[in-house]
Amino acid sequence: MILTDTHTHLYYETDDTKRAELMQRCTQNNIDRLFLPNVDATSVSLVSSLVKSYPTVCFPMLGLHPCSVKAGWKDELTTIKEAIKQQKIVAVGEIGIDLYWDKTFLKEQIRAFKDQIAWAKELKLPIVIHCRDAFNEVFEVLQDEHDENLRGIFHCFSGTFEQANKVISLGFCLGIGGVVTYKNAGLDKVVSQLDLRHIVLETDSPYLTPVPYRGKPNESSYLTYIAQKVAELHQTDMETVANITTENSRLIFGV
Repeated sequence: MILTDTHTHLYYETDDTKRAELMQRCTQNNIDRLFLPNVDATSVSLVSSLVKSYPTVCFPMLGLHPCSVKAGWKDELTTIKEAIKQQKIVAVGEIGIDLYWDKTFLKEQIRAFKDQIAWAKELKLPIVIHCRDAFNEVFEVLQDEHDENLRGIFHCFSGTFEQANKVISLGFCLGIGGVVTYKNAGLDKVVSQLDLRHIVLETDSPYLTPVPYRGKPNESSYLTYIAQKVAELHQTDMETVANITTENSRLIFGV
């Protein structure tokens, strides 16, 4: 059984000993594939360092997170684009629109989102989308940019069944994380109705920790709790969920 964490910021842990322990716990829990999105220009080197340390387990994704689209965002984009030329990546991300914290730079977020979608199309790579309090805005961009080359993952999906089907209709998979284990989130009711071939698993560590560790820092080894919850919702076993979602990730990322 191989579990795949399609979205983790494990590279935030820079202490070598603690990082090695995090990776060891992943191995002990059959989480043998970790996909790492950066968030800005400064985090590119952190992603690269972890990938170099664990080249058969960790896979890099580069992009400009919407919360990092502020004054000077064009320079950030240029730096990240240059970094992409220097190394092989498996996706452009995480990119998108976030209106939870600040709506000041909405126009700039949309522009950066579209620019990075263009990169992905040019490189024939998937995108990994961040969307918070901005489903309509994100979906409008995806509709505008939709063609046979646009594909990827709608990271940290926590919307309605109707929204899920809209995303799936454009050829995207849904990233399902710790929220599915939260009692009153309602995501469990949505996931139970979705075909497993339309989802991938993720932790978004160190954020969105699943039950039973909610309230504590998340880590990729906790992906097992997400996989088990999805298995329960689909009345199947965790190995089936692992096999299907890992295969989905292979189809998306090509690795």
